[in-house]
Formats: sequence, C-alpha cells, structure tokens
Amino acid sequence: MVALQIRDVPEEMRDRLAAIAGERGLSLQAYLFDVLADEVRRRDNLAVLQRFSAGRYETRLAAADVLDVLRAGRAERDAGLGAPGDLPGGEE
Repeated sequence: MVALQIRDVPEEMRDRLAAIAGERGLSLQAYLFDVLADEVRRRDNLAVLQRFSAGRYETRLAAADVLDVLRAGRAERDAGLGAPGDLPGGEE
C-alpha cells in the first residue's frame, strides 16, 4: 500500500473533518479513506451508467427473450408458492 499526503490543508478544515470522523466513530485517516473510496466507486458507477446510456449493452439477447425468461421464472416460482400465474392477456 502507498501513503498519500495532502499539503496546505487549513487547520479549520482539518478540525471539521476530524469532527465529522469522530461523529462517525472513525479516525480521521479511516474517514478520509472512506471518502476517497466512495469517490472512486462513484466514478466507476458513472462509467457504467454512461456505457448503458450510450446503448453499448454488449448483449445479444432481445428484450422479448429476456421477458420470456422472466415470465418462465416467475411462473415456476408462483407454482411453487401456489400463487396464481400471469394476468389475462399475458400482462403483468
């Protein structure tokens, strides 16, 4: 693992960050690590959302095929539970 250092942090900011960390029961180091980890996760999530919004799903399945699998799975689940199946007309 590597160590990071941030220079020229105003004392007031450090004190406020330390207070937030304390409220959460964390050390300042643990709190700042969580903040950085959350930022990285958000960037990863943003990349996934951008890929999907651009229509690059990288799947060969048609929407109808997905719906058929879902309906079959639900029917199997419902049969096991003794519940009624799909609504008339195939609508759910």
